[in-house]
Amino acid sequence: MARYTGPSCKLCRREGTKLFLKGDRCTSDKCAFNRRPVAPGQHGASSKNLKEYGMQLREKQKARRYYGVLENQFKTYFEMADNMEGVTGENLLSLLERRFDNVVYRMGMASSRAEARQLVLHAHIRLNGKKADIPSMILKVGDVLSVREESKSTGRVKELIEAMQSATTPAWLEVDKENATAKVIALPKREDIDFPFEEQLIVELYSK
Repeated sequence: MARYTGPSCKLCRREGTKLFLKGDRCTSDKCAFNRRPVAPGQHGASSKNLKEYGMQLREKQKARRYYGVLENQFKTYFEMADNMEGVTGENLLSLLERRFDNVVYRMGMASSRAEARQLVLHAHIRLNGKKADIPSMILKVGDVLSVREESKSTGRVKELIEAMQSATTPAWLEVDKENATAKVIALPKREDIDFPFEEQLIVELYSK
């Protein structure tokens, strides 16, 4: 299954903002973006005035990297969003939020989306009581996530369940922290997404 395997901190520096790709490290003094908040490369520190296309491209790359999605899959999500009723940009963000790995992250069961992806791939998370190991699955209202019983006693999963007790969860998820379960009770709304995306720029890019 294809995924980005390069340095995560370079992505934040390239986009000029923290994408919170490495969990707790991103909020600590060890964060590379704090030490050098310029784009990587020889000319990273030089100021660049982006034109319209450049702004649109950077916004698309920012969203793609924030959710850990490769180019072809991101385009597929956009096409799905464009065919849905409502505002295309908001539909796109709603689809990305409802990815299986992102929902695991949002319920507080992982410190980053990359870790959530690993939990899904290793089948530590059950979907509606059944095995599910595809991070890109789009969940729907009524879907229930739970931690596999055999996994609850393993080292890292046990730590994550403990950390989950203090996690903040979005309104579109109903989370039972005691039993480490979550239910999708509504579609994510634009105001539920706390990252400052300018999704209209992405729509304009793909509409050319």
